[in-house]
Amino acid sequence: MATPAGARIPSGRQTATVDHVTVLGDRRVALFVHSPSMREIVQVQVLLPPPGTGPRATLYLLDGAGGGEESNYRESTWTQRTDAVRFFSDKPVNVVLPVGGTGSYYTDWLRPDPRLGVDEWETFLTEELPPIVDARFDGNGIDAIAGLSMGAHAALNLTARHPDMYAGVAAFSGCADNSQADSRLSVRATVAWKGGDADNMWGPDGDPTWAANDPMRNAEALRGKQIYVSTGNGVAGALDDPTTVDGLSAMTLGAALESAALTCTRLFEARLRELGIPAMFRYRDTGTHSWPYWEQDLHDAWPTLARALRV
Repeated sequence: MATPAGARIPSGRQTATVDHVTVLGDRRVALFVHSPSMREIVQVQVLLPPPGTGPRATLYLLDGAGGGEESNYRESTWTQRTDAVRFFSDKPVNVVLPVGGTGSYYTDWLRPDPRLGVDEWETFLTEELPPIVDARFDGNGIDAIAGLSMGAHAALNLTARHPDMYAGVAAFSGCADNSQADSRLSVRATVAWKGGDADNMWGPDGDPTWAANDPMRNAEALRGKQIYVSTGNGVAGALDDPTTVDGLSAMTLGAALESAALTCTRLFEARLRELGIPAMFRYRDTGTHSWPYWEQDLHDAWPTLARALRV
């Protein structure tokens, strides 16, 4: 679901429209968009560039499996848990942060889910939202996309499925593979963790929809893109704090998740090398599946994203 209490709208509407706009600061706004595909009002927040910036490129920044649930869907976890607002304050780009998408993989589901509702995020992000962002915020049509964990898979998947739309992609601590049984199990576990059923998303394991949403199998479509991929190895590092609840979680569950991401990332690097597709891969010496590392990843990925966005 885009927002847990999203207002329903008629499904027959074909064009997304802005319901209302909330100004959150001098250079931060919340758009509430009527989405025909999602059949509700979806919130996205936009970080705006410094005054005087002319037509500008746009970075779409995807969340993890929570989709902003920590703030009851008032904002992206990126702006809750990292320095993204400050980091982008001097960058001449729009930064678009969808709010919601819990357990959705930011994809178009085959059918509504009893718990997660109607998820048509691919249609929303690639067809409905970009014209609104460009028209309202002087977008120049150059886009890149980045995400972490669930959002890392989604960023790579959306880029592979819409290569004419995104000039670059960054993926942090994700798994780009749906072909291996362990990888599919991980996807299913992520969806189930948020109460959903992945059969409603991509069908049973043999359904061709899984292959159609597999960045590993569809990697050829990434040729010519600026690509940045990073992961830790699950070993606690300097940014892990065992004296906090979040730190303990990172050093237990987060360690296992990051170790799995490392395996997937190595397979993805081998696949791109096999195809002769250049990419920047960064393997941290330590690091768990946790926000302090993703903040660092975002900083490190910026030169690659900036090249894609031509800034």
